[in-house]
Amino acid sequence: MVYDAIVLGAGGMGSAALAHLAERGARVLGLERYTIPHSYGSSHGITRIIRLAYAEHPDYVPLLRRAYSLWRTLEQRAGERLLFITGGVDAGPLDGPIVAGSLEACRQHGLAHELLDAATLNRRVPGFRLPDPHVAVYQPDGGFLLAQRCVLAHASAARHAGAEIHEQERALTWTPDGLTVRVRTERQEYVARALVVTAGPWTSALVPDLRWLAVPERQVVLWTAPRRPELFGVGAFPIFYMEAIEGRFYGIPSHDGSGFKVGKYHHRRQRSDPDRMDRTCHDEDEAVLRVALRRYFPDADGPTVNMQTCLFTNSPDEHFIIDRHPEAPNVVVAAGFSGHGFKFCTVVGEILADLALDGGTRHRIDLFRWNRPALAG
Repeated sequence: MVYDAIVLGAGGMGSAALAHLAERGARVLGLERYTIPHSYGSSHGITRIIRLAYAEHPDYVPLLRRAYSLWRTLEQRAGERLLFITGGVDAGPLDGPIVAGSLEACRQHGLAHELLDAATLNRRVPGFRLPDPHVAVYQPDGGFLLAQRCVLAHASAARHAGAEIHEQERALTWTPDGLTVRVRTERQEYVARALVVTAGPWTSALVPDLRWLAVPERQVVLWTAPRRPELFGVGAFPIFYMEAIEGRFYGIPSHDGSGFKVGKYHHRRQRSDPDRMDRTCHDEDEAVLRVALRRYFPDADGPTVNMQTCLFTNSPDEHFIIDRHPEAPNVVVAAGFSGHGFKFCTVVGEILADLALDGGTRHRIDLFRWNRPALAG
């Protein structure tokens, strides 16, 4: 059998690609080295942030608009709520990259927003202790996704549309063969007209050219039982992304008893092999996050409910890599999501299906090209 496409990795991005490919009538095979979902990569856990005011670059905003629409479509098909709107806060110095970038995205794309000084934010959201002279951009469309439920919903949609998905089958190598690609796994060999690589932190094992362009990093997140839980639940507290003297922090209000979630970008800056990463959470990991809680969210500084490790896969400029392989145009790679990719799963899945089946996409993805200057050399 020759498949129209094979997808390597069925986490957030891969499960979405499988769903989009199958729903277009493609004969598609998904290969996942673990189960769906699993806790070894980047797509596990309860929640992930979604935000429309995008400080990273204004070009993300049109993709986010499409992503929101596709998340709502997936909810309807799955028959369950996956996306929760809480409003979002981007905070820090007025001239810092988070606030300045968020404001630029809002202005370029006409997004509803407010610029608040620290006192106003702290009054409106009593769980915050934003210091002067920091400010905050409030954008009402921010919220969170139920991450594992989203992966399961995409995988279920893919199977319902006819996709074949093999769990606990690890891909070892792929080889271009004229107009097709051969994929060898631990079990057997498969052939497809197109290959989509969505292997997260294992990308460089399958695409060695990305060894220094998609680098895994150990990450730890913390959930607490707030001292004043009424201040940190959905409806009382927004998702946030903030720049502080200690680094960049992010967080999500307590949902369904999960606790208040806080993380720090690049946590302890530990590059990691995904097969050998330290998955134990240590006192040193908690201390990094308690600093932020005590200074900026003291009423959330209660007992630990949970701590988990996961993996970022960082590109040099922290923008995504979504492109056809430069030496094998029927191989499509999506990698380097740098800790902020999950919210885009729906639209990235659509883009990957476009590239695999049509060779191009209507979406603007120049920012994510393999040959951009930041990835050269």
